[in-house]
Amino acid sequence: PKIFDDVYVGVEAQKLFADAQVLLKRIVDEKLFTAKAVFGFWPANSVGDDIILEVNNVESEKLKVESEKLKVESPLSEAQQTNNQQTNKLTTIHTLRQQAEKPKGEVHYALSDFIAPKETGLKDYFGGFAVTTGHGCDELVAIFEADHDDYNSIMTKALADRLAEAFAEKLHELVRKDYWGYATNESLDKESLIKEKYQGIRPAPGYPACPDHTEKGTLWELLDAENKIGLKLTESFAMYPTAAVSGFYFAHPEARYFGLGKIDKDQVADYAKRKGMDLETAERWLGPNLGY
Repeated sequence: PKIFDDVYVGVEAQKLFADAQVLLKRIVDEKLFTAKAVFGFWPANSVGDDIILEVNNVESEKLKVESEKLKVESPLSEAQQTNNQQTNKLTTIHTLRQQAEKPKGEVHYALSDFIAPKETGLKDYFGGFAVTTGHGCDELVAIFEADHDDYNSIMTKALADRLAEAFAEKLHELVRKDYWGYATNESLDKESLIKEKYQGIRPAPGYPACPDHTEKGTLWELLDAENKIGLKLTESFAMYPTAAVSGFYFAHPEARYFGLGKIDKDQVADYAKRKGMDLETAERWLGPNLGY
């Protein structure tokens, strides 16, 4: 809001905001966009830098009951549940560890640090989600473009993106307080939410803590996101509709965001081996993080 008082751009910022409010009201009143989400939680433990998601017979039934109670579809298909009964292993989330030199005493983080190690015998959980507010966006954009109204076409896309971010924030709040329920007494104002004062994080594949976009493919399989909410992945693992947010849920009180930074070839080779991926392919996906 301080931008409204800026000497140079304040007036134009106010005009832009006012125009956005008019278009947003139309989108809401006429129900032009549809918001959809899918999310799930799985029993999990860490093994090194991997997160192993497991579901045994009892836990499969528990997830099914919880899903019915919450009136959401179980993220587990019948085939997956049958497979779990045979092997007890669902899938693996692969993470990477900071490797750059740090001052003595500072931690080299990996996301797997925020899940209880298997050897502790402690039961822990891992979550994942995907949300979109892009259904209906292309149709509205087409109307504006047919009228050669580039301004409102761009505004439509921008609003869809902001609504997706807001939806991800709201869903995360519901997860913390209700669906997962590890912070039932949370009471934060908007400023505190923006500053992420809550417990837990929701890092996204392709972003600083987990820069490998291919992990999004594993998330999509877990959530069955394309069938559940019509959110697709392109060959480059971009989401479509583009007004979308996806990621992982970690509830650990000390979970924090971090940037992976540069990593060495030994870790990239190990990562490729863990994923069943050849080294050249792993290097291509991790290009910006290669320290060699």
